[in-house]
Amino acid sequence: MNHDYLLSKIHCPSSLKRDLKQWLKAGVLDNDVFEDTETGTPQGGVISPILANIALLGMVRVIETMYPKKKGKAVKANLIRYADDFVVISPSLEIIEQCKIAISEWLKPIGLKIKPEKTRICHTLNPIEYDRKLEEPGFDFLGFNIRQYPVGKYKTGKSPHGKPLGFPTHIKPSQKAIKAHTEVIKGVIKRHKTAPQSALISNLNPIIRGWSNYYSAVVSTETFVKLDYIVRNV
Repeated sequence: MNHDYLLSKIHCPSSLKRDLKQWLKAGVLDNDVFEDTETGTPQGGVISPILANIALLGMVRVIETMYPKKKGKAVKANLIRYADDFVVISPSLEIIEQCKIAISEWLKPIGLKIKPEKTRICHTLNPIEYDRKLEEPGFDFLGFNIRQYPVGKYKTGKSPHGKPLGFPTHIKPSQKAIKAHTEVIKGVIKRHKTAPQSALISNLNPIIRGWSNYYSAVVSTETFVKLDYIVRNV
């Protein structure tokens, strides 16, 4: 991330901006090796997500300008962003590719680019072949998996006008999130094998409660049952 570009978008007293610049350029000490930080923000830094929001402010407007909302018509493209994670949704593959090019160009002055290894173009209902790869349906975003499933007329989702779609949309905890949570649970249990049961419970409860609260509003019953079994049998 270009420091000068980032600082130009921050409107605050000059003394605060000076402190922020010093913080950005303070360098990193890794295994007793010091490295200068001429670009980017510290990984895991307490205000890095805020700085990402400042730097990427305006990305949504790029897509809204290209494909403005029209009364009574479906939106051609929609961008949803959280810090530096974002997804573009559209019924047209051509529009998705145009959005990818536009966002890549918009990111250049910031010093950022879309990483191919972290980017997927997929369909939410059917597998597709893209860039000589078979992409499975659905995508992960912020720890959730968003996917649609073909079903009969009695279980189908409906459009805002009540028209049967032939599929429901399910949002579930992603497999990556489940695996990470499972590893955390196993680690706590392993560290408390010789500890009193009350100590184990007091350490597990906030972890399980926080994770469950995060996913409680989506399709999580099956996942919760599996994780409950894991906790009881580790």
